[in-house]
Amino acid sequence: MNPQQVITELQTKGLNLATDNTVGASGRKGGAGPSDHKAVTIGKTTVMVPVYTDGAAQSPYSVGYEAGQSVLTKNDRVVTELDFPEKPRFYDLQTADGIPYWKIALLHSRNVLATTVLQTCIRYENRKTACQFCAIGQSLEADRTIAQKTPQQLAEVAEAAVRLDGVENMIMTTGTPNTTDRGAAYLTDCAQAIRARVNLPIQAQCEPPNDFVWFERMRAAGIDSLGMHLEAADPDVRARIMPGKARVPLSYYFKAFAAAIQVFGRGQVSTYLLAGLGDSKETLLEVSQRLINLGVYPFVVPFVPIGGTPLAHHQPPSSEFMVDLYQSIGQMLKQANLLSSEMKAGCAKCGACSALSLYEQ
Repeated sequence: MNPQQVITELQTKGLNLATDNTVGASGRKGGAGPSDHKAVTIGKTTVMVPVYTDGAAQSPYSVGYEAGQSVLTKNDRVVTELDFPEKPRFYDLQTADGIPYWKIALLHSRNVLATTVLQTCIRYENRKTACQFCAIGQSLEADRTIAQKTPQQLAEVAEAAVRLDGVENMIMTTGTPNTTDRGAAYLTDCAQAIRARVNLPIQAQCEPPNDFVWFERMRAAGIDSLGMHLEAADPDVRARIMPGKARVPLSYYFKAFAAAIQVFGRGQVSTYLLAGLGDSKETLLEVSQRLINLGVYPFVVPFVPIGGTPLAHHQPPSSEFMVDLYQSIGQMLKQANLLSSEMKAGCAKCGACSALSLYEQ
């Protein structure tokens, strides 16, 4: 099996860890971002793999040991060697008022710092408006994070993560607040504080604001790239899976993408597309081509069901479906010379939640 196939299968089927006694940084349960995942290194590639999902418990992939080395097995046959990134050193520190740094920001993959600056969302508490895949409130309820990270806290943690663990870029996402800027204003404040403390490329992620002047303010504050996430492309799927967010139509997202490209530049704006929510392959390919034509990177990721959400038992996409998508979109990206490696910061730059970057080559 080639690395592309192994990683694609791992991210759709998960990794069966009978007990989480593996070395390295612990996995993540609930929350925003790659929830119920653990970072795994295969060769030179570090990816986030589902380990705490129902599907992972049934996965043919597990971890074994040979001559003191961790190995990946499929149906008890060794596939390849693997490693787990070490727990980052900044996790051992805490702020002056006693908040552990890991409650403020987490290591994703092996060199990316990620945080949800506002761990609450206007849509989350009401199931009539909430995105059915979202678990943003779970880590807050479990006391694994704090509701609002201050700009000063983020700057302090970012500086330590760079100094102690060699972090190379940072992702700041947010739950959507009840403001017309959709969180852009707070992300701007946070970026200003971080960049005053440490020279670290930053991607910010939020819904499209009501006034696109926020893109210029974000860029001036030191934000290098922007993520505005569609998640699904078919209007019917959007209305069913994320009824609140779907009230912001695709047409407005595309206006925002075009405006953001003017500020951040071609290849420095991206969007998440969660394959497996109900969009057909044709829809995902069509919207990806449209995004690429604009200069927006379509970061296509296999949907992973998270426990405790309405979609907890929704089947993830098959690895065959993902390979077809990756091959087609990877070819589109290559032809357009719109490559994840050229992004200054962000999920597509990190690439750990998707095998797409492996298909650009």
